[in-house]
Amino acid sequence: MAETITIDAPLTWPEIAAIADGARLTLSEGARQRIVDARRIVEALVERSIRGYGINTGVGALCDVVISRENQHALSHNIVLSHACGVGEPLGRSEARAVMAAQIANFAHGYSGVRIETVEALLALLNADLIPRIPSRGSVGYLTHAAAIGLVLIGHSGVVDGNGEISGGEALSLLGISPLRLEAKEGLSLVNGTPCATGLAAVALSRAERLFDWANAAAAMSYENLGSQANAFAAGTLSFRVSTGLQNVGAKLRDYLQDSPMLAATAGNRTQDPLSLRAVPHIHGAARDVLAHAGDVVNRELASLTDNPAVSGSPEAPEVHSQAHAVGAALGLAMDALAVAVAEVAAISERRIDRLVNPLVSGLPPFLARDGGVSSGFMIAQYTAASLAAENRRLAAPASLDGGITSALQEDILTHATPAASKVLAILDNLKTILAIELLAAAQAYDLQPHDAGRAQRTNALYQRIRAAIPAYADDRPMNGDVELMRMTIMDERAPS
Repeated sequence: MAETITIDAPLTWPEIAAIADGARLTLSEGARQRIVDARRIVEALVERSIRGYGINTGVGALCDVVISRENQHALSHNIVLSHACGVGEPLGRSEARAVMAAQIANFAHGYSGVRIETVEALLALLNADLIPRIPSRGSVGYLTHAAAIGLVLIGHSGVVDGNGEISGGEALSLLGISPLRLEAKEGLSLVNGTPCATGLAAVALSRAERLFDWANAAAAMSYENLGSQANAFAAGTLSFRVSTGLQNVGAKLRDYLQDSPMLAATAGNRTQDPLSLRAVPHIHGAARDVLAHAGDVVNRELASLTDNPAVSGSPEAPEVHSQAHAVGAALGLAMDALAVAVAEVAAISERRIDRLVNPLVSGLPPFLARDGGVSSGFMIAQYTAASLAAENRRLAAPASLDGGITSALQEDILTHATPAASKVLAILDNLKTILAIELLAAAQAYDLQPHDAGRAQRTNALYQRIRAAIPAYADDRPMNGDVELMRMTIMDERAPS
């Protein structure tokens, strides 16, 4: 049975990532009451005709157009329809679930004012794994992705049910829910805030954490094949540099390489190893430090209201606040930093691949081919890694500085948090492929070592794990099939801890 996560206190990014992977989500009684109380405040604002952005006014550059009470339902309905202009391939199931979970968590703070029926409908879709089709492109912040979810609530668009796509109306019918008639403010709240960027960021953090573990494993295998410096990752000397991430990676490498006969046999052959080998704790560790910081930012985002306007007070003294809590500047900056960190981990992996296949430095057969000349071995696999590392450098350009002007100068600065999170996911996918190539190349390098000194216990276990699924390469099949098998292993299994 799937894990169930209950919203009471603010959720954390690992909880959002767990929901993305299939965990169920429920509301505590306290969270439910906060939603109900906030709705009563919105109703009081409507009753007293207190002006509130998107409640009884237009949105964007139309914020000064007052909307009559009888047209406030139409305003909410029209906001969802007009903002649903995303394009491109849909988000994956995990990404879409994460966005929905972050959206529900945002409403549960009790400052948005949507009806409890609306939140319950979102929960029902999520827990039934009826996931709205969310176009992945077209957002400078959050509006288009979130509107795609809102469409389903009013019976439009499509839902992926595990077997294909059904209409939003059919999905609601399966749950015994009628299409919602959105009330004042609900249309704006459904498209507003940073849940889209926050959900995607949580998925990115989870994938980065897993891939960084695999990067340590791949680096250990490559080092054992190529390294010769005695005690390169000694705890005492690594402690001279202050970094939690560096110490973490150093410990992992020592664990992987403990009592390696191969390293014992070559110790002292070089005074100093090349940077792509000896700087693994420093580069992987720095990336882990960035990952930890990004995680803190996402957790703060999940603990914050990111709707605009916010409502507070009481039905007797209702308050509405038009500020900029929906601006995801912190998220954009954090995701831009994480994008660079992931690209850096991919870059050093590609450099290690080059050393494994390059006979000028490896001491191994050229390109790890058993019959060089007739066979090309891993020659072009390294090209693929180099291509993806170069693509990562282009993707790592900061999204948060893209700027732009929308809504007739009303929205005249954009921080692009959602595109920042999206490009981290793209870079992570490239990292997965590069690591798959490194792991395969390192396994092949073991097969071709001129002297069978023996591997460390943990690297040998990883080698055996790879060889149980993928035999040594002999130019006897398309290389991309092996890479895809290795990618699937990385995706489905965690690196040995």
